[in-house]
Amino acid sequence: MKILVTGGAGFIGSHISHWLRKAGHEIAIIDNLRTGKQTNVPADVPLYEADIRDQARLAELFAKERPQVIVHQAALANVRESMQDPITYAEVNIIGALHLLELAKKYNCRKFVFASTGGAVYGEGFSETERILPFTEDSPPQPKDNYGANKLSCEYYIDLYSQNYDLPYVILRYSNVYGPRQDAKGEAGVIAIFTGAMLAAHPTHITGDGAQTRDFIYVDDIARANVLAVAGDVTGIYNVGTGQPTDINTIHRLLAELTDYRLKPSHLPAPASEVRATYLDSSKAGQELGWEAEVDLREGLRRTVEWARKNQKQEC
Repeated sequence: MKILVTGGAGFIGSHISHWLRKAGHEIAIIDNLRTGKQTNVPADVPLYEADIRDQARLAELFAKERPQVIVHQAALANVRESMQDPITYAEVNIIGALHLLELAKKYNCRKFVFASTGGAVYGEGFSETERILPFTEDSPPQPKDNYGANKLSCEYYIDLYSQNYDLPYVILRYSNVYGPRQDAKGEAGVIAIFTGAMLAAHPTHITGDGAQTRDFIYVDDIARANVLAVAGDVTGIYNVGTGQPTDINTIHRLLAELTDYRLKPSHLPAPASEVRATYLDSSKAGQELGWEAEVDLREGLRRTVEWARKNQKQEC
């Protein structure tokens, strides 16, 4: 199938593009290269440098490529930044998605696969009396930041287009993704930030007490989920996580062991929008997509550090 991957030169998008090609699909990539890198894209894959807010440019690209499936990964994804600049985040994350949905409708696309977020959509996950973990797809969405609100808004729009224009979709609510190609200076990713600092022997910083937990998932597992979403005959929302909560202090300790880092972290005040605890129940993805996480945390961290070491040497 002909697949258009937005954000395909970025950290997650480039891995998805690789796995889609491995599965035999023909792909084209749209990326504004704000955080994506041209070096992440194979020379024989069409790469269009474009912003998803540019409706006219997108229309030109759809007319030329005529994709059958859209895999939409492009987004602004920094939770703290989203609270400082809500207008720009809404323009990119919501209006940009609407441009793509309109073109998907016009060109009768077979499917729209969307990268959503588990942690930011579910928020703290309080019921009337208590926090309910792990989150399932039926957990009430309670975003605490503009990024999560953006993604949830897009989910509603995608379902609206499905109901009114017969556009099948798969929404994948990612947990905290990490792995090779994640930029230590990029939009998000405590593992990449710690790894970069430790390999450079720089100080590390933990917000709050470090006991906050996340569901860390290796990027290749996310890429496989997207391949299955493209191939599967399903429509709906799916959590994509390991189901294993890990606190930030543990991540720091494991990475320090892998990098032989001896400095102690300093602690900074936790931002008001930070979620205390999150992890996902992905059993629905297992039942309906045939997906489950395969790379455990220690192995994923080892691969990430190994890649970062090589990349750091190449940049020196």
